[in-house]
Amino acid sequence: MSYPGYPPQQSYPNPNQMPPYPTQGGYPGGPPQVGFNPMYPAQNVGPYPPAAGGYPPAGYPPAGYPPAGYPPAGYPPAGYPPAGYPPAGYPPATQTYAPVQEYAPPPTSAPPPSHSSYPGSTQAGQQHAYGGGATATTTTSLKKFTPTIRPKQPYGPAEEEADAAALRKAMKGLGTDEKAIIAVLSNRSNAQRLQISRKYTALYGKDLLKDLKGELSGNFEDVVVACMTPLDQFFAKELHDAISGLGTNETTLIEVLCSLNNAWIHAIKNAYQTMYKKSLESDIKGDTSGYFERLLISLCQGMRDENPTVNPGQVAADVQALFQAGQNKIGTDEATFNAILVSRSLPHLREVFKQYQQSHGKPFEKVVLSEFSGSVETGLLAIVKCMTDCSLYFAERLHDSMSGAGTKDKALIRIIVSRSECDLGDIKVAFQQKYGKSLESFINSDCSGDYKRMLVAMVTPM
Repeated sequence: MSYPGYPPQQSYPNPNQMPPYPTQGGYPGGPPQVGFNPMYPAQNVGPYPPAAGGYPPAGYPPAGYPPAGYPPAGYPPAGYPPAGYPPAGYPPATQTYAPVQEYAPPPTSAPPPSHSSYPGSTQAGQQHAYGGGATATTTTSLKKFTPTIRPKQPYGPAEEEADAAALRKAMKGLGTDEKAIIAVLSNRSNAQRLQISRKYTALYGKDLLKDLKGELSGNFEDVVVACMTPLDQFFAKELHDAISGLGTNETTLIEVLCSLNNAWIHAIKNAYQTMYKKSLESDIKGDTSGYFERLLISLCQGMRDENPTVNPGQVAADVQALFQAGQNKIGTDEATFNAILVSRSLPHLREVFKQYQQSHGKPFEKVVLSEFSGSVETGLLAIVKCMTDCSLYFAERLHDSMSGAGTKDKALIRIIVSRSECDLGDIKVAFQQKYGKSLESFINSDCSGDYKRMLVAMVTPM
């Protein structure tokens, strides 16, 4: 399964390419083996066995070996091996395997793939027979996502050292060179920023993050700290802040849990447990209630089907179940909506939404709006939007963060930092199309100082 928009780690091997055969001893990367000549056959050595080295020793093999009557008479039996064995063409001249399906587990330094990154993001492809005579559609092409920050290439120890030195110089002495800090951090991937941090400690015996916190302040400090934090830990802190503050920030819980795939949800849960010594589910249960609590707990399980194959029979069954659970009854069967919207795959749900409107004459978003209210409505609507057009969903979230009185800085920082290596370029396009102004122009109008310059630098591809 492939997750476009999920940039691979710099050191992560290409799963579709065989590694080069090693020519050095001690493969891989180990110390040379004592007495091992990597050249085969051996070169510049004497003949083997030696011409006069007493080999084989006198008296070998011993008298009477092999014993008389070996092998026994009549062995092998007549007709063995059977005619036609081995079969013609076996073994094959070239061993071939099915193409490797790329799957990148969520390392702590990579941006998250959203549901829009699942297979099924684009047009349908081949038709396959499905049980019961139905036809299943499997997608064969994947949307290419557009990040605004890509890993700098090449990037090795020399580049790490140069970046660490530039940051040290920017913070040493009187005053701080914020422009130098922006120039480095806004043009490196999260993984590379963490490499810089380790190099900084090795060179100067100091903690880069602590030094940055000591030199910076306000929203500029917040966005820099976010950039320097492994993303699973960053999301875990965002969720903890949403739960532990005065009241509950439902929109943050919804945005994070509705827009990430199974692997990322499990990574964030593990980080949350490590950081706060309790589970994310237990904190959600302690701070929410009713159907909204059930929705969040269901999302926390990270058990959405990720199979790209769509079964039309199951689609039809889900369309009918949703109709009977909402539009066709007095009241609403919330459990049916929860079960289907939280567990079905992206391509499956897209087909459900399409078939629902064709069968019952109502866009599914309007069904949610008419059947639910409050946080449950917001959560289910976020799922529908993420499944339908994740870039548009985040464009709307960014617009909301900069509209009205004041700026919702945590949301603005969270989205730009977390999506910059994934699909922020696509979000910018959706933003421009919906609001008629560029994302950069909104940031320039709503933010100021080094905070504004850092955000604009992250939004603008190099």
